[in-house]
Amino acid sequence: MLARKSIIPEEYVLARIAAENLRKPRIRDRLRKARFVAKNGACNVAHKNIREQGRFLQDVFTTLVDLKWRHTLVIFTMSFLCSWLLFAMMWWLVAFAHGDMDIRENIMRREPSSHNNDHFFLSSRSFTAAFLFSIEVQVTIGFGGRMMTEECPLAITLLIMQNIVGLIVNAVMLGCIFMKTAQSHRRAETLIFSRHAVIAVRNGKLCLMFRVGDLRKSMIISASVRIQVIRKTVTPEGEVIPIHQIDVPVDNSMDNNNIFLVAPLIVCHVIDKRSPLYDVSASDLSTQDLEVIVILEGVVETTGITTQARTSYITEEILWGHRFVSIVSEEEGIYSVDYSKFGNTTKVATPRCSARELDEKPSILIQTLQKSELSHQNSLRKRNSMRRNNSMRRTNSMRRNNSGLIIPKVQFMTPEQNKSSGET
Repeated sequence: MLARKSIIPEEYVLARIAAENLRKPRIRDRLRKARFVAKNGACNVAHKNIREQGRFLQDVFTTLVDLKWRHTLVIFTMSFLCSWLLFAMMWWLVAFAHGDMDIRENIMRREPSSHNNDHFFLSSRSFTAAFLFSIEVQVTIGFGGRMMTEECPLAITLLIMQNIVGLIVNAVMLGCIFMKTAQSHRRAETLIFSRHAVIAVRNGKLCLMFRVGDLRKSMIISASVRIQVIRKTVTPEGEVIPIHQIDVPVDNSMDNNNIFLVAPLIVCHVIDKRSPLYDVSASDLSTQDLEVIVILEGVVETTGITTQARTSYITEEILWGHRFVSIVSEEEGIYSVDYSKFGNTTKVATPRCSARELDEKPSILIQTLQKSELSHQNSLRKRNSMRRNNSMRRTNSMRRNNSGLIIPKVQFMTPEQNKSSGET
């Protein structure tokens, strides 16, 4: 069966498709800026062309701990298997050199031998028996079927060597497994940061704020927060510094900069003359090439291990003119935390100028607050008028419904009244 031809000519369709493609503006998506620290705290840095690879072998324990779990488990298994096989080969060679294998062959053939009391390795007939004996010696199982005698000093020396090597292998590998399971970044998984940072007015000054919280009941002792701004800078001599780290002070009433992280807190940085955001306005924020890195450090209460949690905020993740909503409330004598509103923000009146302009012209803040107050009053008036109109409409509709349901009055007349009405 032949395919049906289209009713519209093919030349017309091609011309129309070409015209539509010309009309559509081609907007290239802006390449996403590479961030130095990811939201989960991982550092986005790739180390390449490292020539001195032998330095990693000088610190074998740290290298084993830094490996992935599958690689660590493979090394863990192979270390024990290799040690067992190595000493099994040694036991077999010692038994073979002492002539125990020949004695066993004579016993299996039921031939009398004069060396039955001279062998040192009992129940050793093959390499498999030597391998099982090596496992029993190193793991200290001791089934009793295989044993050694005092006839060979070399075997005693080999026994001591295997015990020492086995203890070293156990200590290194078990310590490596323990350190991997008790790593500090595991505790950092329950330390959370708000997805966005905000810039708003607090105590008459522009402030950069973000929220941090701990999901566990066990506390972080001596918790401290550090803020750094990373940006690309050029020195007066023309040197380009791609990752220039600038320390940013944190507004904290305590001198040691520690926080009591028993409930979610809002960490504040006052944008003053020391801040790298002092000359940044709301319109300039989106064009800035900077990244705000937050580092939370402390000691885990249960294990005593120092942990560190990290995150970062790029310019697209900083909201100007917003404030975090309150998530802590008092209920029945206890403080309740609603983590469903952990990252929620609300818009507030905030000047769009930079902190420098706000310091030079304090009237900008007063004008902004007055405008916000007027807009708030106007919105309240509109709401009240809308409520009044709605209430009046409801009352009118209820009256109309009630008027339609009014029962007409019935008047009863006597016969005398009927006669008088008829005469009239």
